[in-house]
Amino acid sequence: MKKIKLISSTAMLVGILMISLGFYVQSTEQTTNLNSLKIEEFDVKNMATSVNKVVKDNNKEDNDNFSLTEIDMETAPASVLRVEVFQGMTMEELSKKLDKSLGGILAGHGKTIAEHSLKVGVDPYIVTAIMMHETGNGTSRIANSCYNFGGQKGSGCGAYKRYGSVDEGLRGMIDNLYNNYYAHGLKTVEAIGPRYAESSSWVGMINWYIGKIKTK
Repeated sequence: MKKIKLISSTAMLVGILMISLGFYVQSTEQTTNLNSLKIEEFDVKNMATSVNKVVKDNNKEDNDNFSLTEIDMETAPASVLRVEVFQGMTMEELSKKLDKSLGGILAGHGKTIAEHSLKVGVDPYIVTAIMMHETGNGTSRIANSCYNFGGQKGSGCGAYKRYGSVDEGLRGMIDNLYNNYYAHGLKTVEAIGPRYAESSSWVGMINWYIGKIKTK
């Protein structure tokens, strides 16, 4: 009876662990912001260590009559729910990296740029570098008065297109880059440059900004 009781207790502990993990993952998925893809890290190693300890302690009580194989979960990764979205970074890490370079009216909007760039499928470094170059890093008149962050021509702001808010302008610039360049196979700075700007120095400047963003 003692052997059966020990097996049942251990099975119950393992069952509770699996159920708790299931509830945690379900709860995390329900509270996750799908737009930001922010998923909290979950440390199963500490929980695994606790289970191992309980199993070991139970073994000591009846060591002469029964031997129970230890459940080895020590090698379980500490961060099983880490999601990398761009060059080894999570969405939060990428957003913070962009924010380190953004100034003026662009400051603090790294998350919007990162999320929408990856949503439509463009390089967030290229997007950010173009915005910084075209707006004097968020200080130009059309950026502050018209929320135009890519120098898009149009109406409402002299010869330039006017947007209704910062977020609208950011997304509009990214959509423009995708629709008029990426969708036509122009996905590098060198390919985008001749069509985007008349200046022969534009490509070099954008690559300079990209290098600056990466090293911050």
